[in-house]
Amino acid sequence: MIGRVIFAALVLMFLGLQYKLWFDKGSVPRAHALEQELSELKAKNEDARQKNAVLDADVRDLEKAGEAIEERARSELGMVKKGETLIQVKELPAPAAAPAASGNSPATAKKQ
Repeated sequence: MIGRVIFAALVLMFLGLQYKLWFDKGSVPRAHALEQELSELKAKNEDARQKNAVLDADVRDLEKAGEAIEERARSELGMVKKGETLIQVKELPAPAAAPAASGNSPATAKKQ
């Protein structure tokens, strides 16, 4: 009789621990989901770090060198210094391909 009570108590404790392991707040599936979320956040942080490094380098260039500011103003905004003359060259569109000469053109038909 005492053996059955002890066995039943052990089974109940085992089932309680299994419930906590698989279905409670700190369960195994929840831990896997949190690990996945953590890896996604680490990837996003790494992307943000790379973007910040590029922006930081741009800021340092703009703070230290007036040439970088001038270069950006010229390339992005089309600015010109006083006394400079801006010459823009526009390319003409390529001529359309001439139709291939055929033996039945009106000019050859009149000669016959």
